[in-house]
Amino acid sequence: MRRLLPLLLLVPLAACGGNGDGGKETLTVFAAASLTQTFEELEKQYEDDHPDVDVKLSFAGSSDLVAQITEGATADVFASADNKNMDKLVDADLAAGDPSEFATNTLVIAVPPGNPAGVKTLSDLTKKDLQLVVCAPEVPCGNAARSVAEGAGLTLKPVSEEQSVTDVLAKVEAGEADAGLVYVTDVKGAGNKVEGIEFPEAASVVNHYPLVAVEGSDHPDLAQEWIDLVLGATGQQVLADAGFGPPTP
Repeated sequence: MRRLLPLLLLVPLAACGGNGDGGKETLTVFAAASLTQTFEELEKQYEDDHPDVDVKLSFAGSSDLVAQITEGATADVFASADNKNMDKLVDADLAAGDPSEFATNTLVIAVPPGNPAGVKTLSDLTKKDLQLVVCAPEVPCGNAARSVAEGAGLTLKPVSEEQSVTDVLAKVEAGEADAGLVYVTDVKGAGNKVEGIEFPEAASVVNHYPLVAVEGSDHPDLAQEWIDLVLGATGQQVLADAGFGPPTP
């Protein structure tokens, strides 16, 4: 029995190792799906500057993410694609400080290459046989789509409502839809997989992107440094290159 004692004592010590990969600290960032490419690029920058930190990015619709946080999911930073879902976090007393706006975005019509359905305007999305895909109303891109349509006096009848803008884009890319309402940044990031059709009504509905450290984070200093990166010159350049507009003054 004496020979087993040292081994037993080592078990709890091994379990108390680092928080992340190879003993690194883990910074968990929940972000709107439309931020996927930009935040993945900033992740590399952040980890280069913080070699002892492993950034874990979790992307989904903003409504899904804030629901996960309020239900107890672990997150250090939350970046939303609208103020409505950020307000839910604030109202739940889960925002550590005041949210900061870091970008803006607007809608565009995404169509498959060659635009086989001949979509030219927002009103074309109401054509009877058009296979239209949009985000669900509770998702920022869905709320924006509904607002744009209502402002133009149009009634959209999509064949599918998705839980994130990336899901809408994926259906257009796969040829499963004639058109989809996504963000300007999504079309730009998709390259030649889709074509984008701008429409003037989009300017009436601008999505504002805020982010904040989550209350109760085990890494408040690291969370603030991520926020500083996004708000700083490097982050703003990455966002601008992706097609995001600047935050409002």
